[in-house]
Amino acid sequence: MAARTLGGGRWEVVKKGRRPAAGGNNKGGGRGDRRALGEANGVWKFDLTPAIQTTSTLYELGFEKIMKQQNKEQVPPPAVEPKKPGNKKQPKKVSTTTNQNQKQGRFRSLEAALKALDVAALQKELDKSQSMFSGNPSVWLKDLASYLNYKLQAPLSEPTLSQHTHDYPYSLVSRELRGIIRGLLAKAAGSLELFFDHCLFTMLQELDKTPGESLHGYRICIQAILQEKPKIATTNLGKFLELLRSHQSRPAKCLTIMWAVGQAGFASLTEGLKVWLGIMMPVLGIKSLSPFAIAYLDRLLLMHPNLTKGFGMIGPKDFFPLLDFAYMPNNSLTPSLQEHLCQLYPRLKVLAFGAKPEATLHTYFPSFLSRATPSCTPEMRKELLSSLTECLTVDPLSASVWRQLYPKHLLHSSLLLDHLLKSQERIPKKVWKSLQETIQSFRLTNQDLLRKSTSNNQDVITCEAACKALLQQAWGPRLPWTRLLLLVLVFAVGFLCHDFRSHSSFQASLSGRLLQSSGFLPAGQQACAKLYSYSLQGYSWLEETLLTWSSHLFTMARPSLQLAWTHTNATVSFLSAHCASHLAWFGNGLTSLAQRIQTQLPDALSQLLHSLTELLLLLYQNVLLPLWHLLLEGLARAQEHCHKACRGEVTWDCMKTQLSEAAQWTWTYLQDITVAFLDWALAMISQQ
Repeated sequence: MAARTLGGGRWEVVKKGRRPAAGGNNKGGGRGDRRALGEANGVWKFDLTPAIQTTSTLYELGFEKIMKQQNKEQVPPPAVEPKKPGNKKQPKKVSTTTNQNQKQGRFRSLEAALKALDVAALQKELDKSQSMFSGNPSVWLKDLASYLNYKLQAPLSEPTLSQHTHDYPYSLVSRELRGIIRGLLAKAAGSLELFFDHCLFTMLQELDKTPGESLHGYRICIQAILQEKPKIATTNLGKFLELLRSHQSRPAKCLTIMWAVGQAGFASLTEGLKVWLGIMMPVLGIKSLSPFAIAYLDRLLLMHPNLTKGFGMIGPKDFFPLLDFAYMPNNSLTPSLQEHLCQLYPRLKVLAFGAKPEATLHTYFPSFLSRATPSCTPEMRKELLSSLTECLTVDPLSASVWRQLYPKHLLHSSLLLDHLLKSQERIPKKVWKSLQETIQSFRLTNQDLLRKSTSNNQDVITCEAACKALLQQAWGPRLPWTRLLLLVLVFAVGFLCHDFRSHSSFQASLSGRLLQSSGFLPAGQQACAKLYSYSLQGYSWLEETLLTWSSHLFTMARPSLQLAWTHTNATVSFLSAHCASHLAWFGNGLTSLAQRIQTQLPDALSQLLHSLTELLLLLYQNVLLPLWHLLLEGLARAQEHCHKACRGEVTWDCMKTQLSEAAQWTWTYLQDITVAFLDWALAMISQQ
């Protein structure tokens, strides 16, 4: 039994089980500017770091008193009425005041609410909270969030804010308010993780209420935290994934969790990929959550075009489920979402292959190969075969991985072999050498499998046919014209030498008799005789006439030349003496004319000059610069060889020795080649 006094002085018996309304006579005044700390720290289902507990007596006597004073300050007084004896009308007045306060809390838009927010009053309340709870920063942060959320009561919006920018509503906050929020976050840096959890779980609790409060204040605090320290959301992603699964039947709560944790990605691509892989990719199969997950990934990659900062975040275990979602038919994604994910797939592929694909692609080869089947869609088959070709082209270890997988993946390998046969021209020659060795090893494996007469003989036969076609095309008739011409020249020289040597004269040789019988030799001899006679006649004529004509010409032209030289000297001296001013004027005129032409140059000529500049730049980048790098590399190799040959001390005597040895080796090598070709040619002629 408990007793309380009424306003009229009478006693009233309160039955067991009834609890008095909190707030005494102030009905409806319980919703003040702040919530009680105990209410804000409701019991959660997850293991979070507990905040420092405050004494309930101190909180009730001190903090609730400030709340009541704040209510009196912020709520305008009701209309002045004549005083009446008794206190019977007082609860009605308080209720009217509270209703007016609730009506004032609603604004037509968040922009209007932020404009009406008194920043000085917020700073004053935060100063009071810090002075009263100087050793408990979590209380300051919770007071900030509660105050903002209470003052920013605007129309409710959908949980993901998809119709706004990524930093909404924090983008609407004024510079002064941002400074206050950041300053408080800096003072309470050790309590930010707990504060983030508090904001998120309070938002989830408000979603259970009908109608609940708008959550703009908590959203602003979450964005302010994660813009400064995005790792707070990614430190324990398993906790949020478990929370997401526990609310799987409530899409609004799930989307709220995904939005809150996803704010970390807009400050850092690495943290954003952690969030997406940790809590958003696992829910891709859920119909109500998949659109936001893919839209978040699109916005994340759009905001961070420099993908190098995300290298190393996506591995084979994360990449191939994305490949299946993007290309596998009849999965849990709608066709529009699947098409959207296909558009994002190339950038995800770049992130997965990383900065050094030549060292990592062989780890992706087995999964690519196992998915390449005749039953997959044409788009997926094309992507798989192009990725497999890229693995073989870029990473040398992919060929050895393929050799190990070949006996158990005959059907998949037949598709890849057919693709290589069709795209042989696009594969570099260096890669073809290693591929030929791999295909030859496949043929040996095929023969062993055919001897054992396994159940998949048809696959073995298909692979054998593809291997044979590849080798035939690789060894096909390609005429090496340079080598062929060199061989013909060497053969002709060897044949003539052998012919002259065996018959001791040109007339008795086989080639001489052949030329004589065909008529080429008499005609050639007659042409050479005529050419020789004409050359002698021309030489004798020049010898006779050149001296006489040159002396005669010199005697005739000498007086005229002397007179012209005299007049030229006189003209130059007269011009230099009397026409200096005119020459200066002429030079100034040329300068002004050049400047006028330069200023009035047509656009076509400037565009031509620009094109020529780009052409020269392209020539420099694609021709001169690579040649310069090759020259530097060659010089570096030569220097390294000299250091090795001279044992560290490069001297002129050592260089002379090396150069002489190189020249001697080159000459010996050329002699050996020439002798070998001559011996071969003589052997061929003697066999005939």
